[in-house]
Amino acid sequence: MEKVLLGIDVGTSGTKALLIDEEGKVLGSSTFEYPLYTPFPSWSEQEPEDWWKATKDAIISLINKTGVSPKEIKGIGLSGQMHGSVFLDSKGNIIRRAILWNDQRTAKQCDEIVERVGGVKNLLELTLNLALTGFTAPKILWLRENEPENYSKVAKVLLPKDYVRFRLTGEYASEVSDASGTLLFDVKKRTWSKEMLNLLNIPEDWMPKIYESPEITGTLLPKVAEELGLPAGIPVVGGGGDNAAQAVGSGIVKSGVLFVSLGTSGVIFAHLDTPEGDPDGRLHTFCHAVPGKWHTMGVMLSAGGSFRWFRDSFGEIETELSKWTGKDPYEFLTMEAGNVPAGSEGLIFLPYLTGERTPHADPMAKGVFAGISLRHNKPYFVRSVLEGVAFGLRDSLELMKALGINMREIRAIAGGARSPLWRQILADVFNTPITTINVTEGAAYGAALLAGVGVGVYKSVEDACDKVVKVVSREEPDQERAKLYEELYGLYRELYPIMKEYYRKLHIFVERYYSNNK
Repeated sequence: MEKVLLGIDVGTSGTKALLIDEEGKVLGSSTFEYPLYTPFPSWSEQEPEDWWKATKDAIISLINKTGVSPKEIKGIGLSGQMHGSVFLDSKGNIIRRAILWNDQRTAKQCDEIVERVGGVKNLLELTLNLALTGFTAPKILWLRENEPENYSKVAKVLLPKDYVRFRLTGEYASEVSDASGTLLFDVKKRTWSKEMLNLLNIPEDWMPKIYESPEITGTLLPKVAEELGLPAGIPVVGGGGDNAAQAVGSGIVKSGVLFVSLGTSGVIFAHLDTPEGDPDGRLHTFCHAVPGKWHTMGVMLSAGGSFRWFRDSFGEIETELSKWTGKDPYEFLTMEAGNVPAGSEGLIFLPYLTGERTPHADPMAKGVFAGISLRHNKPYFVRSVLEGVAFGLRDSLELMKALGINMREIRAIAGGARSPLWRQILADVFNTPITTINVTEGAAYGAALLAGVGVGVYKSVEDACDKVVKVVSREEPDQERAKLYEELYGLYRELYPIMKEYYRKLHIFVERYYSNNK
């Protein structure tokens, strides 16, 4: 009987289910989408029940589509958007909508955390990370201060993928890579930080049990199995936060190879053998989904999200064309942008549409087009968006270079990596080869590989990646363009300090005049 592995990725726009065989061949995938709610400016929420419904629909659709015998499925792995807070009562019922990773409401609570811990230095010593608005801990404090009735009902706090795990297995469990992004985790020791929980007056029993990513955390409940058409008792492994699982699925499990992700958010991700990161906390340092290893990453909040915003706001013609031709509207947008000279003749885009994490950690930052002239038409703006995202990602790369991280190859992944133009821009801006791999299924693929490790299909995470992940394309940097971008990147870096105080004033203005019209 063939051994088949199921990976599930609970993303921001939808949940994806994926089946692979033991050689890593993708047998099929299915995705079901759900809405994102923004009841106030800078807020971002979802219904956990939507994740669960989408998970069930995706699995059932996938089994029907592939014709795979459910008896062949030997393990299930989970990945998902990080940092989101799912508040459950003592009966496991949802108390309110989940507050997501890109929600910016908790700036006050972040300051409070730093004060309670005794300063940024102490916080970095305890967690290896700064207090950022997207993280889980400040969301818990926000609930306590702003929705005390809801807070009084809380019995468990889960991350998005771990809520799906709870529904699959009945277990309150998480794993080290996702838990690292809560600000309640001792990343060095790979366990919950009793000191952080005590300092913030958060009960430790609210936290789920912690596992390593390939470890089995529970098995599929009989009632759920019947509903899904699967055998009861299939092992469910820890899995990983979306970026750690993506790294596994991309073969980033050893030193020297990094990935750049062009999903909704943008990520530069590097493997670490020891838990040492940026001393100022500008990079995230988390546990890797590889047991006993860590990773560092820089995150920008609007990478592919910036391009999607542009498409949705100004790409009506391209969207209409896609209906007639079957081509992706992004193809039409990048086709014309490819004829624009490198540097967009001085048009610079700051991609801070939902605030920014690395390197600025500024929830008040906003998007900016600088240097607009009469020559700049739509294709110029498109290329400027692609270049601005590349510059934002290079900010993280520069911090990693300062740590002495080896960078012989950077693998481009996620939706934006499908664009040859964007990959070449990245190669030129980074002045480093950009490669793509044979697998384009994202974090769900990594989750499936982790399931394979957990149930003994592979000897280790490294073994799984060596067997199934292969490089298929390579973009080399053009030195003439790299020189131009080096100079333009310097100008890009000058813009944020100039705008920082303006962002703060604009935030106050928006709060004053629009907070009651949300």
